[in-house]
Amino acid sequence: MPTLFTRIINQEIPSYRIYEDEYIYAFLDIAPQRIGHTLIVPKIEVDHFSDVPEPYYSAILQTAKKLSPAIQQATGCNRVCTMFIWYEVPHCHYHLVPTDSMTDLDHANASKAEPADLAKMQEKILWFL
Repeated sequence: MPTLFTRIINQEIPSYRIYEDEYIYAFLDIAPQRIGHTLIVPKIEVDHFSDVPEPYYSAILQTAKKLSPAIQQATGCNRVCTMFIWYEVPHCHYHLVPTDSMTDLDHANASKAEPADLAKMQEKILWFL
C-alpha cells in the first residue's frame, strides 16, 4: 500500500505544493509547528533518511537550500531550521520549520492549519521563489 506521501505526490490527496522536480516533492505541512512549515519528500518510498539513494538524497538538501530563503522571507522568521524526524509516515521527509526560537520546534505546538492560511502562505512562498 502506498504511503500517505506517495499518495500526495501522485495527487490522490490534495496538497499545498511549493516545489517539485523529478526527484522530490515539497509541500506545506497541514499540521505545522508554525505556518510555512514545509516537508520535502523523495519521490521514492524509503523510510529512513540514511537509506535514501542518490540522486534523491542530494535533491532533498539542494531543495532545502533553495526553499529556505523563500520561507524565511514569506514568514518573517529569524531562521529556518531543518530536521529528519518523526515516525508517523514511513516515508523519509525533511522538515523546514520557520523559527524565532528553539521552542518553535516543539512538536506539541503543532496544530491543524486552516486551508485559507495554507493557501495564503503557499502563495507568499511561491512569490519569493
